[in-house]
Amino acid sequence: MGEYKPITNAEPVDIESGTIKNIDESKKSSRPAQHRLVSLDVFRGITVALMILVDDAGAFIPAINHSPWDGVTLADFVMPFFLFIVGVALALAYKRVSDKSDASKKAVLRALKLCALGLFLQGGYFHGVRSLNFGVDLATIRVMGVLQRIAIAYLSVAICEIWLRNDSEGPPVDSGCGLLKKYQYQLLVGFILTITYTILLYGVRVSDWEYAIQDGTSAPQYFLVCVKCGVRGNTEPGCNAVAMIDRKILGLQHLYRKPVYMRKEQCSTRSPQNGPLPVDAPSWCQAPFDPEGLLSSVMAIVTCLIGLQFGHIIVYFKDHRSRIMLWLIPSCCLLASAFCLDFFGIQMNKPLYTLSYTCVTAGASGILFAGIYVLVDVYGLRRPTVAFEWMGKHALMIYIFIGCNILPILIQGIYWKKPQNNLYKRID
Repeated sequence: MGEYKPITNAEPVDIESGTIKNIDESKKSSRPAQHRLVSLDVFRGITVALMILVDDAGAFIPAINHSPWDGVTLADFVMPFFLFIVGVALALAYKRVSDKSDASKKAVLRALKLCALGLFLQGGYFHGVRSLNFGVDLATIRVMGVLQRIAIAYLSVAICEIWLRNDSEGPPVDSGCGLLKKYQYQLLVGFILTITYTILLYGVRVSDWEYAIQDGTSAPQYFLVCVKCGVRGNTEPGCNAVAMIDRKILGLQHLYRKPVYMRKEQCSTRSPQNGPLPVDAPSWCQAPFDPEGLLSSVMAIVTCLIGLQFGHIIVYFKDHRSRIMLWLIPSCCLLASAFCLDFFGIQMNKPLYTLSYTCVTAGASGILFAGIYVLVDVYGLRRPTVAFEWMGKHALMIYIFIGCNILPILIQGIYWKKPQNNLYKRID
């Protein structure tokens, strides 16, 4: 149950399901029917449902909303869950590759499509649900975003899976150590990325910098705010290397303008919710910051690589007991490592995507995936999770229409006499 049949790269791969699409009828007739790994869809569907929950209820229940900075809440698990399951799906989709160059081209094309879609949806073109204007100034378009980060992680891990695997003849993979040896170069990539991120985060000196904000009057004027730094290894919102690299490469005007740290007690009188600035608010409180920035996306790739290794367990181990044990052992080790790192000062931080945050979310992903696998693929209890299964099969569509507010925007197009009297306001 829950097995994927070998595929080649001759057809486009669907990373959402971990299966192959557009197979000729002649090929279909010569192959046994594929058995879909239901837990893959259910895990993805639960992640989508969690995203909807925290987006809609997070403003009213601060405990599940994104953490203003250090620490993790329920909402902070959504992005790593998506990245983890992309990695699992890639291990199944690229189980066998006959033409590595062609497979790489298709992976690049898929990543470019995701990036373009992300720019279109999150770059600022569509108006918000409380604003009826639309359009985007290319000089201030947001470059990074959720889909862009997934595209970066997907492409990086797909290239690793295509090229960095030991396909030479050797003893069959029948243990965890054998699996580690077969994919040792992928693990080396993950280690190098982690070391590079850590060196940059704690080793790069952040100089003083400034940004412009409006004064909020009826005839708004811009004035400069200077942020004093001159430090190295700082992980506070104003003077960290993650933000500095984004400012240098992407430019301040292309960063997210409503960062989570605006809800910190230092920046909001209604913390942990948004509110007016305190009188003694730090200078960085209104500065742009992208939670899906460049350096933090390095660790997002590591999360996806971890998911890839969990997918390899599905490919090489056929009995349920072996799979579950090989998932639970590294998951528990990751969780233990996360709490140790946090205890020794490397705090869990989603905006920076710190190492401890990577470990705790990857460990939680592994345990949740193992639990879902036992429920739906071992015991076959699909009825309680049928809604999540459907959501998992249509995750991208649901994200576009609900996660990116496209559905509310479409509903706003129905109004009575003037745009302000629209159907969305009646529903809201």
